[in-house]
Amino acid sequence: MSLLRPLLLDVVPTIQQTAALALGRLANYNGDLAEAVVKGDILPQLVYSLAEQNRFYKKAAAFVLRAVGKHSPQLAQAIVDCGALDTLVICLEDFDPGVKEAAAWALGYIARHNAELSQAVVDAGAVPLLVLCIQEPEIALKRIAASALSDISKHSPELAQTVVDVGAIAHLAQMILNPDSKLKRQVLSALSQIAKHSVDLAEMVVEAEIFPVVLTCLKDKDDYVKKNASTLIREIAKHTPELSQLIVNTGGVAAVTDCIGSCKGNIRLPGIMMLGYVAAHSENLAMAVIVSKAVPQLSVCLSEEPEDHIKAAAAWALGQIGRHTPEHARAVAVTNTLPVLLSLYMSTESSEDLQTKSKKAIKSILQKCTYLPALEPFLYDAPPNILKHVVGQFSKVLPYDSKARRLFVTSGGLKKVQEIKAGPGSLLQEYINSINSCYPEEIVRYYSPGYSDALLQRVDSYQPLAN
Repeated sequence: MSLLRPLLLDVVPTIQQTAALALGRLANYNGDLAEAVVKGDILPQLVYSLAEQNRFYKKAAAFVLRAVGKHSPQLAQAIVDCGALDTLVICLEDFDPGVKEAAAWALGYIARHNAELSQAVVDAGAVPLLVLCIQEPEIALKRIAASALSDISKHSPELAQTVVDVGAIAHLAQMILNPDSKLKRQVLSALSQIAKHSVDLAEMVVEAEIFPVVLTCLKDKDDYVKKNASTLIREIAKHTPELSQLIVNTGGVAAVTDCIGSCKGNIRLPGIMMLGYVAAHSENLAMAVIVSKAVPQLSVCLSEEPEDHIKAAAAWALGQIGRHTPEHARAVAVTNTLPVLLSLYMSTESSEDLQTKSKKAIKSILQKCTYLPALEPFLYDAPPNILKHVVGQFSKVLPYDSKARRLFVTSGGLKKVQEIKAGPGSLLQEYINSINSCYPEEIVRYYSPGYSDALLQRVDSYQPLAN
């Protein structure tokens, strides 16, 4: 470092540039080396040269600033403290697209860390110029500028609003169908980071007529375009039933369901969550999710995804779908999802979050489920805290369904209920009593534990009449 620093002031321009490039590569490598650049008092020198030198040097200097700033908020703050932002913003107006790109990249990396740094970038006047950069013809510049706008918008509604106020949404929305995948990733990400903060911002994104065009991105060959498109739709759907309804009406739920089926792992996650958010709003929206055949797809994610956090999201989404009415609960129960949720809840391998979400989903579906074939296996496998809800459902359905009452006897359900040990006066005991009251007393006695022993005792003590 100490050898490179004087070379930044060399009389030969190519030596200056190469020295800057070397420093950038060192700083880029890890935080310690970036720290050394700051401690070596190299930044003021670079900032000074950024304003004065030719375009090759400007690119190299901006690269050093980006390489230092990317590692931590403290290092990014050091760049702000030496007055680099104003100079970088001036570089956004440079005639050379490469200089603009290098400056936008450095600004994005500074803004990325937190709201304070992002605000500093905004205060330096970067946002309107970044919006001009996304309108330039060069694809690389468009990508980096969109990425920087995304990094500025993500921290708070106020910062996102500054991006919206200079007309960014319309320009970003026009690029959703751009053939360049990397650009689409950044554009979708920026729109997501704006839409996520509030209903108003989400509505402004929707008003830029991103539906139904954004749904084509769910079929993109690039996985990250799929992921970012799903994320954008999720960030809009989560706010209100009306926004979710709009997505349903444009075919968004079916498109997201297909997308989940076509990819794996973390790429699926935002789509899974989006289905849960839509279903959570209302009965009708949950029914729209069921009609779009999302339940079997979520069920597959629950069974085959190796990662616990993805399983947990699928469990949560299924719970949101099944918790509304018996019809909703049945749609989930017929896919044989409940036993899978139970084994995830019971498994010691499962993360705490997965156990909690599975338990919540089981309870919310069970409390509405009147589809008895799905409930019956639970009589044998469920732990007491879940069993209570299962027996409760039987006690609600059996009094009104004679076929089910008969089936409950022949399948061994009634016998199993008699074997359950419930505390006197407990809710579970009440449920058992109301199930038993659906049957003649002798039937209940017949299936109670110890009944055959009692019969044998009667045989032993029976004295036949002598002829």
